[in-house]
Amino acid sequence: MPIYQKAGKIPSKRHVVFRKPNGELYHEELFGTEGFSGISSLVYHLYPPTMVKKMGQPYSVRPNIAVEDNLQARSFHSNHVAVDDDYLSSRTTLFMNDDMTIGVAKPSSSMLDYYFKNADADELLFVHKGSGTLRTMYGSIQFEYGDYLIIPRGTIYQLLFETYDNHLLMVESFGPIETPLRYRNQYGQFMEHSPFCERDFKLPTQLETIDEEGEFMVKIKKRGLIYPYVYQTHPFDVVGWDGCSYPYGFSIFNFEPITGRIHMPPPVHQTFQGKNFVICSFVPRLYDYHPDAIPAPYHHSNVDSDELLYYVDGDFMSRNNISAGQFTLHPGGLPHGPHPGAIERSIGKKETHELAVMIDPFNPVKLTDSALQVEDANYYQSWITKPQLM
Repeated sequence: MPIYQKAGKIPSKRHVVFRKPNGELYHEELFGTEGFSGISSLVYHLYPPTMVKKMGQPYSVRPNIAVEDNLQARSFHSNHVAVDDDYLSSRTTLFMNDDMTIGVAKPSSSMLDYYFKNADADELLFVHKGSGTLRTMYGSIQFEYGDYLIIPRGTIYQLLFETYDNHLLMVESFGPIETPLRYRNQYGQFMEHSPFCERDFKLPTQLETIDEEGEFMVKIKKRGLIYPYVYQTHPFDVVGWDGCSYPYGFSIFNFEPITGRIHMPPPVHQTFQGKNFVICSFVPRLYDYHPDAIPAPYHHSNVDSDELLYYVDGDFMSRNNISAGQFTLHPGGLPHGPHPGAIERSIGKKETHELAVMIDPFNPVKLTDSALQVEDANYYQSWITKPQLM
């Protein structure tokens, strides 16, 4: 997030003496990824962020791969994934490759007795159902239905829900999750043709400086294992920070769609980019306005990427019999397109009220056991039509 932010108390220069009122030093931490070359923030703690009292035994959350290689159009119902009281236990990976994992989380309770840090991956959480607060050492972000939450790897956080029926689309990226380069100028500012701008982001506010000693459980994920760490001081003991690495939110309802006289290709919906993948937002918009336009998408061969669509709400005009919370997977190597009747139905329509998130991994995804448990096995045949009699 190349927008400089600061909060709380910070010294006038980096890496200089910065003392508490009692004369003791504050403890500076450089927080960034990609070594010292990526975006970063400087964080100032009351205490060293290194005081570990004890460690528990790590346990595995690695998903079981059921399908290594896939060349079949498939569909999956995330509503059938089980609800769990605990946030971490509810996280269910459905698809994965060497760049990312994709799944859902359906927790019914807040994280009250522990904190979480993903040491492997940036996280994107899309709030399909639920509302609450994302708490971090940078401050808090209020979230609600339709929000994307971007959490840089290594960020210690808590999710406090105001609701019991929570449903999150979850992406873990082993490279940074960023806004698309083509929307930003050489200085990092969003340009006039961008479908969103700096005003649209939810930034951390209400910095908490919690001066507490005791036992604070931080569960750290690394290479598919959860390591329970108990720290001596509260992880949110930050008095100030500045920089460009921090969590933020963005509402899908703030995405301003790009439209044209004839059908526009999927890249106009792009919202985020990552290492070997993009994420797009399909939102309510006016249809194409050429007098002979066909608003439904044309058949296309996505030879170079898989296409995962997550249906959020509304009537997705190119599909038949699709419900909220459903995934479709169209693998690279096969053509796909509108379901039977969708093209004809779309002609003459003026607008769509669909809401969906599309994830295009450029490397094929593997399917987990959990995915097969919620699969619609007959989806690949859903384009069959009865032959017309001459």
